[in-house]
Amino acid sequence: MNSCYEETFRVRTYETDHHGVVRPVAILNYLQEVAGNHAEQLGFSVNNLLPRGLTWVMSRSHVCFLRDAAVGEDLLVRTWPSGRRGLHAMREYEIFAADGQQVAVGTSSWVIVDLESRRPVRIDKVIPSYPLISRRALDDDFKALPRLEASDYELDFRVRLGDLDINQHVNNVVYAAWALEVLPEAWQQQYRPASIEIAYRAEALFGDRILSRVQSCADGVAPGFLHQLSSGLDGRELTRLRTVWRKGDVQAL
Repeated sequence: MNSCYEETFRVRTYETDHHGVVRPVAILNYLQEVAGNHAEQLGFSVNNLLPRGLTWVMSRSHVCFLRDAAVGEDLLVRTWPSGRRGLHAMREYEIFAADGQQVAVGTSSWVIVDLESRRPVRIDKVIPSYPLISRRALDDDFKALPRLEASDYELDFRVRLGDLDINQHVNNVVYAAWALEVLPEAWQQQYRPASIEIAYRAEALFGDRILSRVQSCADGVAPGFLHQLSSGLDGRELTRLRTVWRKGDVQAL
């Protein structure tokens, strides 16, 4: 079994933003894709687990965006499992441009969930051991993200069929898209995300109404925001996020 997995993605026009550079959500999709493909190679992907009434669910994610990538660029995405902590399996990511420069780094935490009980199960009880590389791409102990206390901006979304994944709940990348979408267009013309942290707390299903809220939390060094996604029906908190932003360094196309 290979402890490290690599795959190359070419940035497509529909994955770029108004600056002509790859969108953060496209990067998150690349990471999700390589995680699933590596798990398939190792023999315990979602497709392997579903017949047993089990599935993988991401619980935490932290990605830093280090360099822009333009349409047509080939990006090498590397991933490896780095360890286990209780019920959680850790997975790391690195993305490189063709010139060897790092485009992004990330880390994530996953759990295996019983689909009937909707509760996590012990990983060592349901899948065999697999090779680990202890190196972290991004050092994060996944402390609890702050709860949003008040909002500067809010926006409603409705869960569409196209937002669902194979587990029949909202795909984890969609939450990030909803969180980023709330910030004003004028802001996003001038700034782009430098990092995004996501803590998944509950699932959303088809037809649910989602309230996306954001609050400024600038630390004096770089502008940042706290984000919260909650159920528009009962107020149940679905996701907490934290983003840090940097000034854009390319001209809009």
